[in-house]
Amino acid sequence: MAISIQFFGAAGEVTGSCHLVTVGDQRILLDCGMVQGGREDEARNRNPFPFDPKSIDAVVLSHAHIDHSGRLPMLVKAGFKGTIYTHRASRDLCRIMLKDAGFLSEKDAVWENRKRARKGLTPVEASFTIEDAQLAMKSFKGIIYDKKQRIAPGVQLRLSDAGHILGSSIVELWLKESGETKKLVFSGDLGRSGMPVLRDPAVIKQADLVIMESTYGDRLHRSWDDTYREMHEVLASATNGKGNILMPSFAVGRTQEILYLFAKYYKEWELDRWDIFLDSPLAIEATRIFTQNSDLFDAETAELWRRHNKTDLLPNLHISRTTNQSMAINRIRSGAIIIAGSGMCTGGRIKQHLKHNIWRKECHLVITGFQARGTTGRALVDGAKRIRLWGETVNVSAAVHTIGGLSAHADQAALKNWYGNFEGRPPVVLVHGEEKAIEGLADCLRQQLSAPVHIARKGEKLDLSKPIKK
Repeated sequence: MAISIQFFGAAGEVTGSCHLVTVGDQRILLDCGMVQGGREDEARNRNPFPFDPKSIDAVVLSHAHIDHSGRLPMLVKAGFKGTIYTHRASRDLCRIMLKDAGFLSEKDAVWENRKRARKGLTPVEASFTIEDAQLAMKSFKGIIYDKKQRIAPGVQLRLSDAGHILGSSIVELWLKESGETKKLVFSGDLGRSGMPVLRDPAVIKQADLVIMESTYGDRLHRSWDDTYREMHEVLASATNGKGNILMPSFAVGRTQEILYLFAKYYKEWELDRWDIFLDSPLAIEATRIFTQNSDLFDAETAELWRRHNKTDLLPNLHISRTTNQSMAINRIRSGAIIIAGSGMCTGGRIKQHLKHNIWRKECHLVITGFQARGTTGRALVDGAKRIRLWGETVNVSAAVHTIGGLSAHADQAALKNWYGNFEGRPPVVLVHGEEKAIEGLADCLRQQLSAPVHIARKGEKLDLSKPIKK
């Protein structure tokens, strides 16, 4: 095949984004992400790559989230010598996110080896270390939106704003081989129109093949107004209680959106009654990077940030960097809003706060993001009455609220509308979604737009010079 694409991750599932484009002798990897979920899912990250890392000429990274970037240190460690192209803001975020992932990998290996030693088993190595993450960053090249450039013989690249998180990109690739040129568009993760902080996703009109995410392909989100009203109602219902509000939040993207909304609606939501804690070193660093890239904000956020020089946006915000500061929060019985990672409750400081609060009926847990299968967060959303924390069973008595309308992913209508801007209805391959979501979006695109839809299967290779089977 002169020009082809093969799907190695996020095919029939949401996480682990990884797709290999071949153009003659050139091999370009789109994303190199970690699988996230339960222990069995995450164990797959230790598997060897299904291709030779030394054979990859370049990587194009759509954005910094770990399910898209998390295996890059392992790729470099396994012999990749090329360049990783991504938006400059994504590069800056990866510098802190991959370092954090390396730290967690080292920590997990220490815990695992303690258990293995007691059983007389051979120790395991960390998937990658902080040093591996720092080494991988040397391969990054930060670029800007809307500039077309050559990245390999026969391969040109342009990034456009995907509106998902800071620096998130829609990837356009022009692939030329033996006089034939094909244009491939990879959506990455698409954001939503009107989303806090960020600009709306860019409109792309030409493509020979579209690779599109489908995370929420079978459902519609609440409107922004309804979502903000719901958040206000949760806060109001908790105000008269005698407990705390826990908000597990993704360090990059969701945390900054929540802080923005708290600043915007500070008086209306009576947030002065609360002490707000940002208890995540990674989220604190990510927020700093957001402020350094304020040129990427939408107009409303840019204006709010301009006024920040004159007034403190959140006077009751407490930044919790150290372990001791985090532990001190656990002594607070009432009146605290605690924003902490991880967003799916699988690790990080939120687990300590769950341990001290989730069994208390006067407390509240607010879920604001996607929860993958097998995670503690997904179990809580699905109504679990008990969860396991460090081998201990803990009752769930706190009120659990799911505010799905804050999602940074486009819903079915938005995905349909984004694809609908393409001229001539090019073939579209759906990735990055669970089976129900993918099937729902496929039916929608076929019935409402007469689109030629194909659902990617793991390991499948498509020849771009041949018609794509529906």
